[in-house]
Amino acid sequence: MNQTAPLAGVTAPQGFLASGVHAGIKASGNRDVALVVNTGPTELRASAAVFTSNRVAAAPVHLSRAHFAAGTVSAVVLNSGGANACTGEQGARDAQQMADHVAQALSLADSMQVGVCSTGLIGELLPMEAVISGIDMAVGELADTPEAGANAADAIRTTDTVNKTIEIHADGYTVGGMAKGAGMLAPALATMLCVLTTDAVVDQRELDAALREAVRTTFNRVDSDGCRSTNDTVIVLASGASGHRADAQELTEHLRSACATLARQLIADAEGATHDIDITVRGSHSEEAAEIIARAVARSNLLKAAIFGNDPNWGRVLSEIGTIPEEVAPFDPDAIDVSFNGVQVCQAGGVGQSRDLVDMTDRQVSIEVDLHNGSASATVITSDLTYDYVHENSAYSS
Repeated sequence: MNQTAPLAGVTAPQGFLASGVHAGIKASGNRDVALVVNTGPTELRASAAVFTSNRVAAAPVHLSRAHFAAGTVSAVVLNSGGANACTGEQGARDAQQMADHVAQALSLADSMQVGVCSTGLIGELLPMEAVISGIDMAVGELADTPEAGANAADAIRTTDTVNKTIEIHADGYTVGGMAKGAGMLAPALATMLCVLTTDAVVDQRELDAALREAVRTTFNRVDSDGCRSTNDTVIVLASGASGHRADAQELTEHLRSACATLARQLIADAEGATHDIDITVRGSHSEEAAEIIARAVARSNLLKAAIFGNDPNWGRVLSEIGTIPEEVAPFDPDAIDVSFNGVQVCQAGGVGQSRDLVDMTDRQVSIEVDLHNGSASATVITSDLTYDYVHENSAYSS
């Protein structure tokens, strides 16, 4: 993912400015405040967002959820270095202050046009003097350059080791985006923030539907460790600056492609991971059942540890499949096939080809399960469980 020239990300489409600055929230000196602003024609702007389903949601989630429900959001401010989660009434006031200050600095009509995102340690108040100073710096550095987009992506990192960006050039318009996330990756959504941008002309309702469908099969099927976050947010802003009215289905697929690429970047940077794992369940009576089974397999610590040890232990796969109630996912246990990297190590619920035929040296691992009980399928992506994951998370708050 390291690139000599940065992808523009959120500034790739027309009609967007971005910046990322060091405000002093992080002691490391790394960037920690980002700003993305929609400068497209006011009458063509649209926005949509989806948020964590965790009932313990952070203050910025509550505020942004209300703002996106009320109308069109034209700017998003994001900080790393503190999640502003489980911070009570003061946390709510701090999130509101961030929105108010951005609205004032950008001369927006009101703070309802501002989305707020935070990421970092839960249970600590933000240093608001630094945050407000950072917003002022971010406003002063707004630009539409690739470097500005890259700086914004850099500013939202926590334990991420690299920036995560995407740009897709469609017929007549562009989709860009940035994301962060390396741990607590589990649906709904993942421990992640994501801002997508497009210069397509699109109706607000169509944009919302497109985002929800794109997220459903991408970010909502990232599951590195089964841990849900308090701050998950995926935002899309449309500027309309290209003048090209997007076909709703086509835009959905471009957003899906952008989300899928960013989701794989999250897994590739998962804390301590040495393998990226695709778990595909085929032959299911429904897509929902296939996803439930794939997720159960993805959350098996025994399987994840086995893959860290380069062991294609198909017994771990079958045992997890067997935990799913029949009313949720009907199948015949004696008909299941399992393949690791193309080698069918389990056939008809029993011994298949030799495990020794499976090459586990590459980072990418593919596990395919065929239930032989229908035509539906789903894929969940996860990562292995390593010593470094334990170290990273035992020392996270120190």
